[in-house]
Amino acid sequence: MSTRTLVSPLTLARPRGRALYWTVFCGVVLLFALAFLFPVYWMVTGAMKSPDEVTRTPPTLVPDSWHLSGYTDAWDLMDLPTHLWNTVVQAAGAWFLQLVFCTAAAYALSKLRPAFGKVILGGILATLMVPAQALVVPKYLTVADLPLIHTSLLNDPLGIWLPAVANAFNLYLLKRFFDQIPRDVLEAAEIDGAGKLRTLRSIVLPMSRPVLGVVSIFALVAVWQDFLWPLMVFSDTDKQPISVALVQLSQNIQLTVLIAAMVIASIPMVVMFLVFQRHIIAGISAGSTKG
Repeated sequence: MSTRTLVSPLTLARPRGRALYWTVFCGVVLLFALAFLFPVYWMVTGAMKSPDEVTRTPPTLVPDSWHLSGYTDAWDLMDLPTHLWNTVVQAAGAWFLQLVFCTAAAYALSKLRPAFGKVILGGILATLMVPAQALVVPKYLTVADLPLIHTSLLNDPLGIWLPAVANAFNLYLLKRFFDQIPRDVLEAAEIDGAGKLRTLRSIVLPMSRPVLGVVSIFALVAVWQDFLWPLMVFSDTDKQPISVALVQLSQNIQLTVLIAAMVIASIPMVVMFLVFQRHIIAGISAGSTKG
């Protein structure tokens, strides 16, 4: 069965056609790389310019003189270690709880087939149709006076962790992946005496590393970049995450220092992506069986 492409194999076999193909291909890749990497370069070098140069018109592509003081000033003046640690605590807790509860719920809906499972799944997916802004007020009233126990979660990481657990998109993503795991694998584990929890821990989770990596990125990035909800939960400046602190402390800060703080705040997300990149592109065969 022949494969249809934009350029025929006969054209690619000719030196002129091959040269034209690689020229266009490299040009397109270079343009896309430039479009994605240039803003990063502009932000990193902008923090190394002087305050006058960063606002100069027309702007300079390369700083006239390189200043690293913007990064050191941002680290000290904006108290970045405290706010970065607050963000790490909030993001890590939300990621862990979301991974535990969403994985358990997705496994139950996919493999345990509870009564009214489709109705429950439909109700969960229906929440995706509700705008996130419409849920801000109900969430705030809930965490401000938690039902039954009547305690406040304001200025507490639990105010970030608990609402993050209810993520319908990640739950559905996990369920769809679990649906693709062959039933024969689970039946073989049952024959060997493994219970439902042991099957989940020893069989399903190791096969699900690609989707768990994707869910981890979604969970961490969602908390790391969120602004409105942490702003409402944390009125105490010392407990605010980096996204809120950058705005709250930027009034009397030089622009170069603020840019440097943004660069520092983005580094953990870049590192996190590099860590989980291998799991994202691990391949479709992660959940397959060997004959």
